Amino acid sequence: MTLTYPQPTTPTREKAGKIKVWDIGVRLFHWSLVAGVFGAYLFVSPRWLHLWLGYAVAGLIIFRLVWGFIGPRHARFADFVPGPRRLTAYLQDMANGREKRHIGHNPAGGAMVVALLLTLAAISVTGYMMGMDAWFGEEWLEELHEGLVSILLLLVALHVGGVLLASWRHRENLVLAMIAGEKRADEAEIGE
Repeated sequence: MTLTYPQPTTPTREKAGKIKVWDIGVRLFHWSLVAGVFGAYLFVSPRWLHLWLGYAVAGLIIFRLVWGFIGPRHARFADFVPGPRRLTAYLQDMANGREKRHIGHNPAGGAMVVALLLTLAAISVTGYMMGMDAWFGEEWLEELHEGLVSILLLLVALHVGGVLLASWRHRENLVLAMIAGEKRADEAEIGE
């Protein structure tokens, strides 16, 4: 039996000068993840709320992993996860102020998505382990969990900084694009 998946499609123009990029799954995932992570960070107490927010974040990560294989074109990992050479070339272009605009995630953004997902998955696993009888009260596990949260905060700061930099350099509001799902359709500036 052969499994068939929807074929990637070229984004469609829905409005003059706009192109649909982020589907509702990616957008809901993104903003739900922001809310879940912020809530779990803010509400370490009451413990039950922290736990349920952690479970919600873990569920969102599982959804995103699946959506990264079966979702529309720009949701797929194959569309935006860069290899080392592509990432290095893009970062060099960024440092020189000549990086190309991308309709989906640029290579730096794609690498950041992977780093964030891996870090969040590790935080979820260590958080879950802390509630298990076998690991309950283990100081090294609590320190690892907290250390991963510190790494996450650094990655979030870099992510926000990258979004602001790309928005400024390409004269495009990327936060609004993640809300509305659309970006400017200027073919001449689009990187591969």
